[in-house]
Amino acid sequence: MGIKFNEKKNYWIVSYSKRHPLTRKPLSIIRKGIKSKAEALRVEKQLVLEMDLKLKRVIVPTWNDLVKDYIADLSQRDVSRKTVDSYRLCLEAHTLKLWGDKLIDEITSFNIRELIQKHVAHRSVSHQKNILKYVRGAFTYAVEKALIPNNPTPLMKFKIGDKIKKVLTQEQIKVLLTQAKIMDCEWYEIWATALYTGMRNGELYALTWDKVNLEQRRILVDSSWNSKDGFKDTKSGDDRLAEIAPELLFILKELKLKNHDSNFVLPRIDKWDKSEQARELRMFLMGLGLPVIRFHDLRASWATLMLSKGIPPIKVMSMAGWKDLKTMQYYIRKAGVDISGISDNLSLHNPNSEAKILSFV
Repeated sequence: MGIKFNEKKNYWIVSYSKRHPLTRKPLSIIRKGIKSKAEALRVEKQLVLEMDLKLKRVIVPTWNDLVKDYIADLSQRDVSRKTVDSYRLCLEAHTLKLWGDKLIDEITSFNIRELIQKHVAHRSVSHQKNILKYVRGAFTYAVEKALIPNNPTPLMKFKIGDKIKKVLTQEQIKVLLTQAKIMDCEWYEIWATALYTGMRNGELYALTWDKVNLEQRRILVDSSWNSKDGFKDTKSGDDRLAEIAPELLFILKELKLKNHDSNFVLPRIDKWDKSEQARELRMFLMGLGLPVIRFHDLRASWATLMLSKGIPPIKVMSMAGWKDLKTMQYYIRKAGVDISGISDNLSLHNPNSEAKILSFV
């Protein structure tokens, strides 16, 4: 650090140097053309702060740089491309405008709470939870890289509504499949397989004939597909067996004869390749005057139907590939299994008795 007066040019010069904490190379900042010594003394203090910030930026990255490094690191892990894209898009959309140029050790728990409670308060609770999860993941990465000592992401409680989403009833399913068959809809076999097995969209798309045993009425579900990652393991990473119902067995045998030269069980549809299955189902249901549901809700329709027929939850979980009992409880409530028979022995009066008019004197 030094303050010098240049007599020839009649101004003051202030300089400040400090060694880089990692490389040990000196860094310098110089300011020239200062008119007075008093001003030079003020500049000297500013340079100390400026140098500290400059060195800090070498060690502590900005949020923008952290997000880039974190996404790059996720891409190298055993994480699907679809998941990586979700993290990237969500963090870029909701955090870069707020924190992009901030050093990560300057982002506080308050800032994160403000992000969730103010800036994305209009989004669904599940989306808010995901944003918080993605932010926590980025800061966890920063802690692992020793960029910051602690993760500032706070623990937050979310009030998630317990509303039961739409599913199709048995009668509605019958209408859907019957009309799809009559109209020779190209989605008929796909919808039928989904409703008879509870398989996910990607699992249906990836299903090949070598996984289907028509004699034993079994399907081995061990792979899935999405447009980002292509063919991969199932969502849980585990294999499972699905039973083929007699009506589905008939459909599969027809498919085997019709598509004997294809390795895939279900027909290849251009709009399915483009992930437009939800839109196609929605349009067909609207045309029939049936409740509009998502393609994924075919799986929920299967689960609630099985439970309503008295199939033990453990069997439904096993065939669908659910490990989380909490998820299963949702379908149990939807099917009404948890309250079935609760009022059978509730007798409070005889509603068939003749009514008598009471008069008050």
